[in-house]
Amino acid sequence: MEDKHSETYSEYLVLNTPLSLYLHFPWCISKCPYCDFNSHKLKGDIPEQKYIETLLRDLSKEAERETRSNLYSIFMGGGTPSLFSASAIDDLFAGIKSKFNFDESEITLESNPGSFDQANFDGYREAGINRLSIGAQSFSTEALNRLGRIHNPDDIERAYAGARKAGFSRINIDLMHGLPGQSLENAIYDLKKAIDLGPEHISWYQLTIEPNTRFYKYPPILPRDTILEEIFHTGNDLLENAGFIKYEVSAYSLDSEESLHNLNYWQFGDYLGVGAGAHGKITRNQKIIRTSKNKMPAEYIDNPVGKLREVDPRELTIEFLLNALRLTKGFSLSLFRNTTGLTTKSLEPFLEKAIMEGFLTRNLDEIKPTTKGQLFLNDLLLLVE
Repeated sequence: MEDKHSETYSEYLVLNTPLSLYLHFPWCISKCPYCDFNSHKLKGDIPEQKYIETLLRDLSKEAERETRSNLYSIFMGGGTPSLFSASAIDDLFAGIKSKFNFDESEITLESNPGSFDQANFDGYREAGINRLSIGAQSFSTEALNRLGRIHNPDDIERAYAGARKAGFSRINIDLMHGLPGQSLENAIYDLKKAIDLGPEHISWYQLTIEPNTRFYKYPPILPRDTILEEIFHTGNDLLENAGFIKYEVSAYSLDSEESLHNLNYWQFGDYLGVGAGAHGKITRNQKIIRTSKNKMPAEYIDNPVGKLREVDPRELTIEFLLNALRLTKGFSLSLFRNTTGLTTKSLEPFLEKAIMEGFLTRNLDEIKPTTKGQLFLNDLLLLVE
C-alpha cells in the first residue's frame, strides 16, 4: 500500500514568500497567573543595552542564512516591550536596517498600560513604530486584580490617549473574556468600553487555562459553557454592529486594518524569531526549518544562537491547519501546496469528513470553516489522520 506521507515537499514549495520578524522582550514587572508566555519577573534594572546588542547578534546570524532582504512586518512582543526606552528601540532599528529593508513594513509594539510613559510613546513613533497594541485585558478593576494586572481602567484610557497624542493611527486593544466570575454583562461592558475608545483593531481572546501557570495550579472558577456561548455570540454581534470585521477566531478590525504580521502567521508565512525564547519558521533550501532560542534571558545573552530543526512533512498538514483554519475566510488549496510543499492528496480524507460533519465548506479551491468549525477548532483538527 502506498504511504500517503511518503512524498517530499521540495517539488511544490514556493521559496519567495513574505518574511516577517518577531522580536521577544522577556521581562515583566510581575508575572500574570494566566500567562504561559516566556516572561520573567523583573529583578532590578533591565540590561537594556546588553539585550539590544544580543538581539542584533542573534539577527546577524539569522541574516547570514537568509536571501530575502525585505521585511513584510516586525512585531515586538513579550513580556513587556514597553519597558524598554525609545532610544533603545531606535538603536535596535538602526541595527536591523543594516541587514534588512523595512521602510514600508507594518511595525507593531506591545505595550502595558501600567508602564505607560508619554515621552516613550512619542519616541516609539519617531523611531518608526506605526502600530501599537495596548494590553487592556479588561476595564473592570476587580477583573484586572484577579488577572494579576498592574494597571487599572484609567491607565488604559491614559495609554490610549497618549498613543493618539504620539501620532499612532493604528491601535489594537487586547481584551480577554471568560474571566473568573465574569457575567455576560461584565464581558459586554468591557467590549463597549474598548469600542468607545475608537481603536482600529480589537483582539478578543477567551481565557484558557494553560499548564505551567498559577491558574493551572490553583484553578479559578470560570463561567459555565452556556454563559461563554452567550458572551461569544453577543460580543460578536456587538463588534460587527460597531463596524468591526471578524477575520480570525479572536481578531476584529475596521476595514483594511488587519494585523499583517499575524496574517502572515496564519497563512503559514515565514518569520525570523529573535530574542529569548523566540521561535521562527523559515523556508530555505527546499526545506521548512523551525528555530528556537534559549528561554532564560541571562543564558540567551551569553549564547543567542539557538537550535534549528527541519520539519517532517508529516507534521506540516496539522501545523498548516492549526494556523489557516483560524481565519474566517479559510484558505485556498494552492496556499496549502505553496507553503507546505505537499500535494492536496493527503488532505482529501480530512476535508471529506470535516465537510460531512459541518465543520468546513468547500468551493472549488477555497476551504472555509463554518461557525461550528471555528468554535470547535480542536475537535475539527482531531479529524486529521
